[in-house]
Amino acid sequence: MVGSSEAGDEPWRGRYYRLEEVQKHNNSQSTWIILHHRIYDVTKFLDEHPGGEEVLREQAGGDATENFEDVGHSTDARTMSETFIVGELHPDDRGKLQKPTETLITTTQSNASSWSNWVIPAIAAIIVALMYRSYMSE
Repeated sequence: MVGSSEAGDEPWRGRYYRLEEVQKHNNSQSTWIILHHRIYDVTKFLDEHPGGEEVLREQAGGDATENFEDVGHSTDARTMSETFIVGELHPDDRGKLQKPTETLITTTQSNASSWSNWVIPAIAAIIVALMYRSYMSE
């Protein structure tokens, strides 16, 4: 956001929370998440969330930025989310946020998996053919 805004527009500006405090809010009575270093109290939104309560509860007390962005929320959803901001993550704690480990899907035995991609279906086809032949011969 360019320029400064009035305190009435964004009363949460300048209100910092430590990461330890945010992590305490990880239950259904108090559910806080972090998005782009801003703290959101989504407790009242749990029942209304289109993706279900579980999605928010899994991220409670931690950084949900990557998951939020991966889903591809609409402009309306982003605008609505601003009503839940209660403060910002303290600048000293921003480096403490755990970066999600990159999940790479690889096969450790690529040679073994390549032959099983055709052998298993071939065996299944032979078994089906033998069962069909047995059924037809009766």
